[in-house]
Amino acid sequence: MRAGNLQKELKKIERQLSWLKSAEKTLANAKEMLGEAELSGQIEKELLALKKYAEAIRLELLMTGEDDKSSAILAIQAGVGGTDAQDWAEMILRMYQRLSERYGWSVEILEMSRGLEAGIKSATLEVKGDHVYGWLKREQGVHRLVRQSPFNADAKRQTSFAMVEVLPFRPEIVVNLKEEDLKIETSTSSGAGGQSVNTTYSAIRIIHIPTGIKVSCQNERSQQQNKKVALEILASRVLQYEKAQADDEKKLLRGELNQAMWGSQIRNYVLHPYKLVKDTRTGIETTDTDSVLNGELDEFLVAEAGI
Repeated sequence: MRAGNLQKELKKIERQLSWLKSAEKTLANAKEMLGEAELSGQIEKELLALKKYAEAIRLELLMTGEDDKSSAILAIQAGVGGTDAQDWAEMILRMYQRLSERYGWSVEILEMSRGLEAGIKSATLEVKGDHVYGWLKREQGVHRLVRQSPFNADAKRQTSFAMVEVLPFRPEIVVNLKEEDLKIETSTSSGAGGQSVNTTYSAIRIIHIPTGIKVSCQNERSQQQNKKVALEILASRVLQYEKAQADDEKKLLRGELNQAMWGSQIRNYVLHPYKLVKDTRTGIETTDTDSVLNGELDEFLVAEAGI
């Protein structure tokens, strides 16, 4: 237990040191350019980057919410848009995987349902690290993509949607889940993991009858391991459900808000006819769409954390 806590603290310090080193390099670059009038625009850009690193450290120190230091469960579900939406859901999955790599977080896929032609219908990830929930909690919501469809012979412009759900993950939380309130179903796993995974009834689906919350897990080889992980996720969802005030929040936790569609997006990603990613809540935007889809979400996360 002590070793695990020390490892978490080390990861946190390493991430903050990385920010400080980047800030130091940025400051050095700005100093080198001082006195050269033609570089004043570049100096301003470097100083803005320095401010971003300082703000990231400040915001993390201010993350004092009950669950902010926790790891997180990230659930992604394709919305309106058919195959394009399923491909978009997989792009979102890859975006958060690369973000996690950059921040030193570990990612484990607990459940994934692949699309018939491409992409994924849904995926559930466990993202482990310090302050993961604090940074990602406002990523919850609908993400909208506009692009030329790679699945359309005429390459027509297509709008697709994906829903992202973020839950704090604290396995030590004890929620009184009564056996009679649980409906447990088993099936053969459809995920990766070797032949034995796909030929035994290792996949688990648990329904919490009083709330209607459903959780699936198929990543582990053992049915008991899958059941343990599914119960941990279910406990987190039930706890959040009990805390939720708005009816829409409860519907999301039950998995009912699966029609991610027009008018409900938190962020727009436009790849055609121009390039722009814009957050509808903070107003933060960038034309560097490739970097964003490769996990460079720092500017958005800092702005969201400061809401």
